[in-house]
Amino acid sequence: MEVFYYLVFGVMAAVVAALELSKTNKDRINTSSSFNSFKNNYLLVFSIMMAGDWLQGPYVYYLYSTYGFGKGDIGQLFIAGFGSSMLFGTIVGSLADKQGRKRACVTYCIVYILSCITKHSPQYKVLMVGRILGGIATSLLFSAFESWLIAEHNKRNFEQQWLSLTFSKAVFLGNGLVAILSGLFGNLLVDTFSFGPVAPFDAAACFLAIGMAIILATWSENFGDPSDSKDLLTQFKVAAIAIASDEKIALLGAIQSLFEASMYTFVFLWTPALSPNDEEIPHGFVFATFMLASMLGSSLAARLMSRSSLRVENYMQIVFLVSAASLLLPITTSVLVTPSKVKDEGLSLTSSIQLLGFCVFEACVGIFWPSIMKMRSQYIPEEARSTIMNFFRVPLNIFVCIVLYNVDAFPITIMFGMCSIFLFVASILQRRLMVISEKPKAEEWSPMKERNSEVDPLTL
Repeated sequence: MEVFYYLVFGVMAAVVAALELSKTNKDRINTSSSFNSFKNNYLLVFSIMMAGDWLQGPYVYYLYSTYGFGKGDIGQLFIAGFGSSMLFGTIVGSLADKQGRKRACVTYCIVYILSCITKHSPQYKVLMVGRILGGIATSLLFSAFESWLIAEHNKRNFEQQWLSLTFSKAVFLGNGLVAILSGLFGNLLVDTFSFGPVAPFDAAACFLAIGMAIILATWSENFGDPSDSKDLLTQFKVAAIAIASDEKIALLGAIQSLFEASMYTFVFLWTPALSPNDEEIPHGFVFATFMLASMLGSSLAARLMSRSSLRVENYMQIVFLVSAASLLLPITTSVLVTPSKVKDEGLSLTSSIQLLGFCVFEACVGIFWPSIMKMRSQYIPEEARSTIMNFFRVPLNIFVCIVLYNVDAFPITIMFGMCSIFLFVASILQRRLMVISEKPKAEEWSPMKERNSEVDPLTL
């Protein structure tokens, strides 16, 4: 493996370590022992849940290919996963608000374990069921856990600023350290011990079972609106009214969809960008480097959010602009340097520059996650939190399905350009959110209050 990979990885690791070790009292938030116990319990559970997810990721495509399926069939399986997340995600999100977030988190564990079990079958229909279950589980992972955390945090009357500490640590551990360790553990199971490509899925199921046991033993239940008179359709209506009536919620949803659409598209693009002529690149090592960059970003986010004078809405504009610029690099390098049609033995200069740019983008991802979580906790009403969060994922899943279906139809530079435009638009919308969030509110809006003050048109 080339020295450049080790150099980038080493620099990233050194910067992350320096950021964590050099924290001063200014960068730390003074908390209570009861909060620390609560936070550590959540971080343990969330890290285990993310381990169950990260263990599977690198081996899904590989497993399908070992069963003899081609690129087209595998693409349809991936589309099914995102499609089920889009179709069923909003429903399970609404059920989480109504039936309880703890139950939804337990359901996530059960559904994802069943998805892992289907990986033992080489039958296409069984694998399709597994992808559908996986899509439902993904929706729960990115809504139910966060909704439970925010509601429980508020129920225990902890300070709002402490929530940002939990968010930044969750991203640092769950999307950074755990991802790296999961990749190494999966590699150990498949390559070192030769247990086969199904082994990481079995390990994931074990982690999910452990996490579920901790949830059942230590978590209390909380709800959005447990009213028995509120059916699923009414829950959707509440969420739709909240988005349509509050510009801040609508802007937040658009910003999240634009950034995540670019992020998931990047997942499909970075490999062909770094190896345009099918050069051999160490995918696992590059992935670990990206996760280190994400850890760097989450560490920076923790410092930024610890300063009460600095608002998330302000610095996220810059983050979106930097991320847009980083994904322009493949276009810039293709213009300035004539692309080679010959397979290089090592990493070309163009690919080296792009790798550095991609690390910058991943650092922006690390800042984005805790920051968007913080904004969601401020703007999304509690009674429909999980429903609205899954509404935000609908345009994302539609876009990713379209990209997967047409991934070979457009040049890679066009795809990166589209992502960069999305991120630039997100920066503009973030600017608008900052402006309107600074305006004093005459009265706090509540969808419950609005429904009580208006005649329901369905009853006319």
